Amino acid sequence: MRTFFTLFCAVWLFLSFPLFSLSFFDSGSPEELAAAIENAMTDEQALAQVLMFGWVGEDPSPLILDWIRIRNIGGVKIFGWNTTDTQRLARAVGQLQQASLAGHFNIPLFIATDQEGGWIRHVKGSTSETPGNMAIGASAYPRDAYLSGLYIGKELALLGINMNFAPTVDLFTNRNSELIGPRAFGSDPVSSGILGAAFMRGQLDAGVIPTAKHYPGHGDTHLDSHGILPRIHISFETLWERELIPYRMLTAEGIPVIMSGHLAFPMTEAQNTPASLSPWFLKNVLRDKIGFKGVVITDDIMMEGATSHLGSLSRTAKQAIVAGNDIIMFSSTPFLYDTVWTFLLGSMREEEDFRRSVRNSVRRILELKLKNLRGEKSVPYIPDLQRVENELPDPEGSAFFLNLAARSVTIVKPNPASSVFPVTRERAGRVLLAGRYSDFFTYGRAAFPDAGIYRYSSGTSPDDIIPYARNADTVIFCLADNSDLRILRNLRNLNKRVIVLSVLNPVHLESVPWVTGAVAVYSYAPESFASGFSAITGRIPALGILPYE
Repeated sequence: MRTFFTLFCAVWLFLSFPLFSLSFFDSGSPEELAAAIENAMTDEQALAQVLMFGWVGEDPSPLILDWIRIRNIGGVKIFGWNTTDTQRLARAVGQLQQASLAGHFNIPLFIATDQEGGWIRHVKGSTSETPGNMAIGASAYPRDAYLSGLYIGKELALLGINMNFAPTVDLFTNRNSELIGPRAFGSDPVSSGILGAAFMRGQLDAGVIPTAKHYPGHGDTHLDSHGILPRIHISFETLWERELIPYRMLTAEGIPVIMSGHLAFPMTEAQNTPASLSPWFLKNVLRDKIGFKGVVITDDIMMEGATSHLGSLSRTAKQAIVAGNDIIMFSSTPFLYDTVWTFLLGSMREEEDFRRSVRNSVRRILELKLKNLRGEKSVPYIPDLQRVENELPDPEGSAFFLNLAARSVTIVKPNPASSVFPVTRERAGRVLLAGRYSDFFTYGRAAFPDAGIYRYSSGTSPDDIIPYARNADTVIFCLADNSDLRILRNLRNLNKRVIVLSVLNPVHLESVPWVTGAVAVYSYAPESFASGFSAITGRIPALGILPYE
């Protein structure tokens, strides 16, 4: 009897050993190894892989570390509040990855962020400020999109960030959109698809996983899905031939990840269900009709655009998986035994269809990790702090972004531009610089050393500019948003030469057709201000074209 028991134990250990010794770094094809690891996972281990959490503060919180060490979650999202100190961020990323690599199967984390370029730059510190997508659209060169993706990706890779939620391929369809605006390449779907694909290639060549967003398209609404569920009243035929064209093109080019948006399209079969929670949008359209084979990740599931539909974060998270998302992204860190975890785990144990959905997602997640997070070209797990210190911002990237900013500067008014530009010191007379941004005044004073300065804030009375402007011959005004328009409109009846330097979204210029001249740049990066003033004074030609109709 004892001999039989000993033999039984030996056989059991022999059969079990391969399961327990499986490692992310074992040899074999990504497909075979992903299947083996998924088969060896408990339900808890599988469920953890579909979760991506953010945390508050610059250093990893004890709670996020517990989720990694105890549960082995699949990913972490870096937000702007984590990134003021670049060295500190690099150390944090290394700490997170060390904890993950020490866990079951030695699976590294997706370390993700939003580094679109231009306006949306979550990783701050020493990284490059860039002209952004609409500047790329204004230059219209796919190579500019490729190099933007490449240099942004190289900087993220130095910091150990291996996934970027970019490119944004929402179209500039709704002129009143405060959420998209200059984040779009423009209004043309084919051009946006071409530029998005080039950006994607640059990211991949830097070793970073790109993500196209916000499927099926956030551009045709002025509402923000952070606070409400936008309802976009267009037919599926319009959606297919407009907003979905970039996704169709990017899928054909091999985009590995798509982010689902919290947007409703009542005139489609999904009706008032957010696309992020709709099997019709994610399975019937994205998987079956478009043919996407990669990983789908939700936008922040805690946004009102998602949770308002079902009224419960737990039910929303479950429906996200049922609908066809592979990863659920949370902007904060729940407690280990939070309702969301217990509800999802209970659903796995009680509902075989839901359990199968989670495990199918885990296979896709593991395949993506195995293809991109190991090997010589992959992003380092532990950032080299000396390289971070010496190589950020990327010097080649800095030169490129300055050139891109210069190439994209656009004369919006007048036509022909030669009737107003260049604005030389002699033609300008007494100059007043009016705006909010420090770099506007830095480069404005470099161009017009004797210029007066009127700096205002959000609480400034619109009338306060009038006595300053009366003493000037030329006012050069920095226009970024509706609060700037309130002040700019007070210059209309002063009979002054008014030159507007538009930053971010140039659509605001349509509200002030009476200005003398207008130049558009597409971000408030220093390079954009430098290029804008260089075009105003005639030091460089303004060759950009407005990328929308």
